[in-house]
Amino acid sequence: MNWSVSDVAQERDLDNSGLFGEFRRMVRTSGTMGGIAARIAGHKMGFRSDKVMHAGDLKTALGGLKGPLMKGAQLLSTIPGALPEEYATELAQLQANAPPMGWNFVRRRMASELGPNWERNFRSFGREASAAASLGQVHRAVLPDGRVVACKLQYPDMKATVESDLRQFRMAVGLFYRIDSTIQQDDVLEELEARLYEELDYTREAANMRLYHLMLANSPDVTVPAPIEPLCTKRLLTMEWVNGRGIQKVLDANPDQEQRNMMARSLFHAWYIPLYRYGVIHGDPHMGNFTVRDDYGINLLDFGAIRIFPASFVQGIIDLYRALQTNDEDLAYHAYQGWGFTNMSRETMRVLNEWARFIYEPLMQDRVRAIQEDNDPQYGRVVAEKVYAGLKRTGGVRPPRPFVLVDRSAIGLGSVFLRLRARLNWYRLFQEMIEDFDSAKLAQRQAAAVSEARVPPPLGD
Repeated sequence: MNWSVSDVAQERDLDNSGLFGEFRRMVRTSGTMGGIAARIAGHKMGFRSDKVMHAGDLKTALGGLKGPLMKGAQLLSTIPGALPEEYATELAQLQANAPPMGWNFVRRRMASELGPNWERNFRSFGREASAAASLGQVHRAVLPDGRVVACKLQYPDMKATVESDLRQFRMAVGLFYRIDSTIQQDDVLEELEARLYEELDYTREAANMRLYHLMLANSPDVTVPAPIEPLCTKRLLTMEWVNGRGIQKVLDANPDQEQRNMMARSLFHAWYIPLYRYGVIHGDPHMGNFTVRDDYGINLLDFGAIRIFPASFVQGIIDLYRALQTNDEDLAYHAYQGWGFTNMSRETMRVLNEWARFIYEPLMQDRVRAIQEDNDPQYGRVVAEKVYAGLKRTGGVRPPRPFVLVDRSAIGLGSVFLRLRARLNWYRLFQEMIEDFDSAKLAQRQAAAVSEARVPPPLGD
């Protein structure tokens, strides 16, 4: 059996769910996050010794852990001022691509989910992982009837891992908050925790897949793989295998402008038809969560980080858009209040509007354009720094829980559209989504779809 030393070490570390295994992981994460906290503190107090090198070390350390620290860091990197710039820049590059575990690990985990004769469920089962993520890894398999499937298998004892990692993550964020409380992150962390715990339940993810099947049934440019219900458990998700290429491979082949536009249009539909017609957002738009079909539509993957909003929240998104179009401050303030921003001054609202204008700008111009017309790759960071300075000046802000994943999705998708170099009439695409918007009808559609897909209630609300 061809195992590397790192394979053996990683498997031993994850597969030992006893007291000493938990203690070893606690020491490991405590050391990592303690170092992060010390570096952040040093940065804020003026000890600026090679922050870029420290940030790179942080990215490497988090990328090697198979827990939620990576996801939490990615999330905070999208919120202006939540972390020092050097840390945010490095952490934004993290992807869920941890090295896979060996075959003995897979065999034991499959037996624990489907029983000792688990292999009878498959004509063949790939020993090598097709992909690896922060919470599990994917294997290609063939069912007895010839259907090709993907089996996403969760690493062992991930609930304890999540609990341990979140304690350390809260420690580091708490220290930074004591040093700089401009962005009050209590609700952000609560949202992160709830969504991470939901991601541990693959039966919930299977329900989310059924929901997306329903919501995107009339969108031929988006494919959602169906779960194979008899082979799904809380820690094993078996779904249809969908053929596609990673977006970087597609870009390396130098697609023409129309092909770039087709990919961007499909992504826009995949994210925003569910939001504006059903009040549902896919909260993790990084490039590992979709592949490109031969016709330049997309396969949408990974349905762990899904958020369902009340119709009033979606109404607030549209209200803010219209408020920015007409410079209606009263309507803008009402939109922020509807999202859950509290104790907010009008001055703070005007600062937040600068960030909102950055997000909404492509949707407000009725013409074909790039998602960002400023050629400076740091333009978004410059805007974020300006907004952060304004919030600091006006007393800070506490982002509400529902706001977090919508903001993250907008930033993440914008980054993909930039990489695609897509040129579309974003205004027209958006108007198609909202032209007949009706809160009552959205609520009805949402209730019917959630019921049919058998989606359990969200955690932590």
